[in-house]
Parts: sequence; C-alpha cells; structure tokens
Amino acid sequence: MNRAFLNLVITAIAVSTALISCKKDDNVTTVPKKGDVYVAGCDNDYAVLWKNGVAQKLSDGIQYTCAYSVFVSGNDVYIAGQEHYGTKYYVAKIWKNGIGQNLTDGTCDAWANSIYVFNSDVYVAGVEYYEDKGVAKIWKNGVAQNLTDGTRNAWANSVYISGGDVYVAGFDGYYAVLWKNGIVQNFIDETYGAFAEAVYVSDGDVYVAGYGKNFAKLWKNGVLQNLNDGTLWNAAHSIYVSGDDVYVTGYEHNTQNTSIAKLWKNGVVQNLTAGTNYSQATSVYVSDNNVYVAGFDGYYAVLWKNGVAQKLTAGTHETEAFSVFVVE
Repeated sequence: MNRAFLNLVITAIAVSTALISCKKDDNVTTVPKKGDVYVAGCDNDYAVLWKNGVAQKLSDGIQYTCAYSVFVSGNDVYIAGQEHYGTKYYVAKIWKNGIGQNLTDGTCDAWANSIYVFNSDVYVAGVEYYEDKGVAKIWKNGVAQNLTDGTRNAWANSVYISGGDVYVAGFDGYYAVLWKNGIVQNFIDETYGAFAEAVYVSDGDVYVAGYGKNFAKLWKNGVLQNLNDGTLWNAAHSIYVSGDDVYVTGYEHNTQNTSIAKLWKNGVVQNLTAGTNYSQATSVYVSDNNVYVAGFDGYYAVLWKNGVAQKLTAGTHETEAFSVFVVE
C-alpha cells in the first residue's frame, strides 16, 4: 500500500459473519500476562501482530491484509483490520486469537479501524463504502449499526467504552464528529477539513485527538487545544490519559518533504525521530509509568518505549505499526 493511500486509511479505517480458516500461532494463543506488549500493523502484504517484539503473520500474503487495532481482554487477543479477500474490494475483518472473521461481505470496500472489548462484547468502528461515499459504522458482536446515512463521506476511526456508553470518533462530511451511543453529540470542529482520529474517556472527561488546517488538535469535552502553531502541517492520531497526564501521538510534515513522529505530553512536544525519513507515531499506551508508542520510520515498523526506538522489522520493505496495547 502506498503511503498516500495509507494516510487516508489512518484518517481516518449487509454484514457477513462467516468465519475463514487461519492458522493459529502459539505466540497468540499463549495466555497474555502482565507486561506483555502487543503491536498490530502490516508487513508488506501481511497483517502482523508483534508480541514482545516477536512477529506473527495473521494472513497468508496472497491478498493484501493489514491490522489497524489490537485489544487484549482476559485471555483473548482481538485485532481489527481489513483484507483484500477474493474480490476486487476490501473486507472489514477482525481476528480473535489469530482466527479471522469477516464483518462485511466483499461487495464494497470496508475498513475495521478500531476495536474495544467490554463485558465480553466486541465493538468495532469502521467504514463501508457505497459508490463513492463512506458510511461510518459501529459493529457490536458482528452486527452493524450505521452512524451516518451516506449522503456525505464519513468514517468512524476510534471506539471507546466507558460506563456502558459507546463513544466513537470520526468525521462526517469532512467535519470532526463524536458519536455517543449512536447519536451525534456535536460537530466538535466547525472548520471544514477537520478529522477526529481517536477518543478516550477518563473520570467522565471525553478527550478527542485529530487534525485539520495544519493543526494537530486535542478536544477535552468539546474545548479545542491546538498542539502546534500551524506553521507546518501536523496531525494527531492517538490519545491516552494516565492520571493527570494526557498523551497524544502524531507527526509533523516538514519542509524537506519528510515527516517527524511526535509525542505530546500535556501539550509539550517531543520529537521521536529526526525527520530524515517519513515517520509517524500512530498509537500510544501508558503502563507502569512507561510510555509505549507504535509507528513507523522509513521502512521500519517501530515501537518506542520512553522515547527509545525498537525496530520491529528489518527495513527491507515497507512496514507499519498502527496500534499498541500493554497487558496490565
């Protein structure tokens, strides 16, 4: 997948529940334990899950497949993504412990962008295209609910469950949107060309990260904070709240036509790369005072721990890491 199309997927990511066979791997089926670090992404044409730096391919590489989100609940590892499967279209897909399930029937393009498990219910946020318009969707246990009516292009990019309420961040008609329990709460940014990429709820406060008009953006309960001065194009893709600290990851596109992976903590920025390659920080997770960031730098899928990079791949071809989850 070329990087231009990849940015669209990040901007962002009738139901069939037929299972497809997929070889299980001991690395996934091993019971998760405290401190295990899971990273989901793509390696060439394969969807990949890295567990503590060791890769497991989720697909056979015959069709392009990618994993965009990982979530661990109890003894189970859940992954959301997409696969170019048997037709000219992509299907939205999830994996549970390495076994795949299609969420869509392959009659049109679809993405599963984010996954969250609550009380054994599996929620997935994504999009399905009808002609040239994306319909933002939330699947609960494989059953789809449309969040938009298809009159405008829309995506659902992130899902978070808090107090039994289902929050989804995305965009509708190129305006940043937050849905709560399927109802649009507000167009959280009235600027055309604003996108909501991630949502996180902590102590009743609702945080949304995204971008628009050169700015990486953070909203807290609908109040906007721009994370950069707008001189260069910035984007925010992920958010995590730990105590009083708010972490946001993203990137800056610089004047040398490369990009710099970035981490903001309480609005203060840290560069994770020097900008010599095309790099992005796509996901953040905080555990035991350690800050884990997934992303990519050049051809390498990367996991940063407290700012120190671990390359997950050899760098011989294009790979990306999109999501990180640490078992508590």
